[in-house]
Parts: sequence; C-alpha cells; structure tokens
Amino acid sequence: MSSTASGRNGTWRNWGGNIAARPAREVAPASVEELAGAVRRAAEDGLKVKAVGSGHSFTSIAATDGVLIRPQLLTGIRDIDRDAMTVTVEAGTPLKRLNLALAREGLSLTNMGDIMEQTVSGAISTGTHGTGRESASIAAQIKGLELVTADGSVLTCSEKENPEIFAAARIGLGALGVVTAITFAVEPVFLLTAREEPMPLEKVLADFDELWAENEHFEFYWFPHTGSTNTKRNNRSAGPEQPVGQFAGWFEDEFLSNGVFQAAQWVGRAVPASIPAIARISSKALSARSYTDIPYKVFTSPRRVRFVEMEYAVPREAVVETLRELKAVVERSGLRVSFPVEVRTAPADDITLSTASGRDSAYIAVHMVKGTPYQRYFTAAERVFTAHEGRPHWGKVHTRDAEYFAQVYPRFGEFTALRDQLDPDRLFQNDYLRRVLGA
Repeated sequence: MSSTASGRNGTWRNWGGNIAARPAREVAPASVEELAGAVRRAAEDGLKVKAVGSGHSFTSIAATDGVLIRPQLLTGIRDIDRDAMTVTVEAGTPLKRLNLALAREGLSLTNMGDIMEQTVSGAISTGTHGTGRESASIAAQIKGLELVTADGSVLTCSEKENPEIFAAARIGLGALGVVTAITFAVEPVFLLTAREEPMPLEKVLADFDELWAENEHFEFYWFPHTGSTNTKRNNRSAGPEQPVGQFAGWFEDEFLSNGVFQAAQWVGRAVPASIPAIARISSKALSARSYTDIPYKVFTSPRRVRFVEMEYAVPREAVVETLRELKAVVERSGLRVSFPVEVRTAPADDITLSTASGRDSAYIAVHMVKGTPYQRYFTAAERVFTAHEGRPHWGKVHTRDAEYFAQVYPRFGEFTALRDQLDPDRLFQNDYLRRVLGA
C-alpha cells in the first residue's frame, strides 16, 4: 500500500475501501508557507479544505469535495531537543518513519498504537491509541503543535502558549486548522518484554482488574463463538534483547496472523456457517510466546488483511459487563463474526475530545473483513457501547452525532466554542464534522 490511500480518476478512497470522495483539487504543499497559501486560496475560491493522511480512518473525517491537502512533502524530523527530551516532526511523517528515526537516535515514544502506517497528524487528530495502565494515547504525549488556521495564519500552541487551543487541538478532528508540525515528548529507547498467551475468556474477565494492574500494557483479543482469548502483556525489561526469530516472526505474524487469517476470512465470507468452526481453530492456532525488543517492534505489527472497524471507549470499570453483554448479543443474534474483538485500556487525560478525556477508559473494537456486510453486527455492538456512555473512536465507524457527544463529553461545548472562534466560516467543515460537531 502506498503511504496515502488510492486515488484513481480524481477519486480518493480510504484504506478500508468504505469511503470515497472527489475533491475539486488536490494540493501537496512543500512548506508551511505553501500550505497557508493553499488554505487562503481555497477560502477565496469558496472551497472547503481537508488534510488527509494515509486514509486509515473508517469514517469520512477526511473526505471533501473541496481542496484535499496531501502532506507527503511535509515529512521528517525538524528538531531533536535532548535537554527538553522532545522531538519536533513534520505533520505528514508516517509513524513508521518517526519510530525508525527515533530508534536511530536512541529515543522512543512512551506508548503507541498497534499499526504504524498512519501519518503523525492523522494519528493524533483522530485520537489513535495503544493500551496502557499509566501511558496514554499518542496525542497525550504531545508537548507542542503548529497549526495553519482558517485565515492562513500559523499558530503555535503548548501548555504555555495558547493553552486553550493546545487542550483541544491535540485531538482536533481537522476542525480547528491544518496541523503542520508536532512536538512529542520522547525518552531514551528502552526494552519491552511481550508475553503473548491464550487464556479462557472467563478467566480474563474474572481477573481483568489484576491483569490491568499488574502490567504496564495489557490487551487481549476474544474470538467470537469461542470461550478463547489471546492475551498480550508488555512490560519494561532490563534485557537482554530477544527479538522474535526470523522464521517464527514470519510464521506467526505473516503466515498465521495475515496469510492463514486472510484465507479463513475468504472461507468465512463464502460459507458463513463455517465461521464458528474456523474461529475455534484460529483461537487455538496461536501458541504462547515471549520476546524482548525495542518498543515499536513490540507495540506494532503488520495488518495486511483489510477490514472495517468500530471501536468505543467505555469507563474502565464497565468493561467486563460491556463485554459480557456483547458476547450475549453475538450469541443471541445468529451473527457470524470471523474477526476477533480487541480490548485495550487508557488512563484519563486532559484533552478536550479525547476518548479518555477525564475518565479511565477501556476500548472495545469490533471488526469485519473488508467487503462483508458489517451493519447488523456494528449496530448491535453500538447499542451495547452507548448504553455505557461509550465514546466512539473518531476515525472508526459509528453513527453518533453532536447531540450525543454533548452528553458524553463534559467539555464538548468548550471545543465547539473554540471552533467558532478559529473557523467561524467553517472552512474545514465536511459532512462528518457537521454531524459530530453540529452546524
């Protein structure tokens, strides 16, 4: 896959293949000044503006019929400050390139999500996260931001400079301006030991609080139609490095997790009745393993099977009950679900529209392979999540609107007021923002 989602005949498509848009024009600015000029010209021409990253969102958050800004020329590290332990990076830099560059410098982010194809600005703007007991989303590791606003001016913000903008723009949904550079807190590179092992779902649910409390990063995958999960615990380690061997890595990460999994998805699509049997085999295919490596090699893994995803953050104390309800819904409904359900956590943070804003959270993600009808499953799951005041991931499928968000985000009005101030004419508006933030 190229770094940006495919565009043929002027049509832009996202990675999941469920969103398409036809922008009036596309711009790939090579500097902040060029980007600011493109924003001003769009306003003069009466066109809306959207910046797009790698198209990894499943919502239409980046879709526009106006000016589509592609940031692939705004890449690379601008500055490393070893005294402050920060790194400033251009907005279009893919997370993969940032992780590799930091590792070469002996540095690392504290926490990250499980894929690294996205651009840094796309990842933070939608609230991309991994799992962590104390360490939060990628956006929560930001120390400063540079933003081109609707009038074409360049704003910098941090805890000291424009703090009210900083509180919101770290997860800004593309509604406040176009992010051009991000300053992240970093730390000296460290080692993580990952322990992956199958565990019965009942045991995971009964012991969830201990598993969460005893590990820096705990997550698990539950295979619907089975009582099985695969758990993953990542904790800091004094070493030595013991990476996954080349053959084992290929066999487990490529052959089983991508190759066989893809084949199983095809069979499941052709013969839905076979899915429970496939799920039972899949859940037993992965055996326990341990390995120790630098963070990005432990946190992230390749995802070659294309899928569509919905993910909600619920209060952490509600996660076990929510999962039990989801399991009951799947069992009652006759749905055939061939993709595991992923469960992660995050501590409360202070970002206005972060899914973990002001509350310790657990994330439950449901997936369907690209091309299979997902509406029935996602609708049923969403009913369960919203009953617990769930907050959907901004880049993943959901049907919520501004009225709902005003109820589940105590600071929602703070964000919309700031948007009125920074983008009164709604230059950065699209259908998605109209729905989730209101007109």
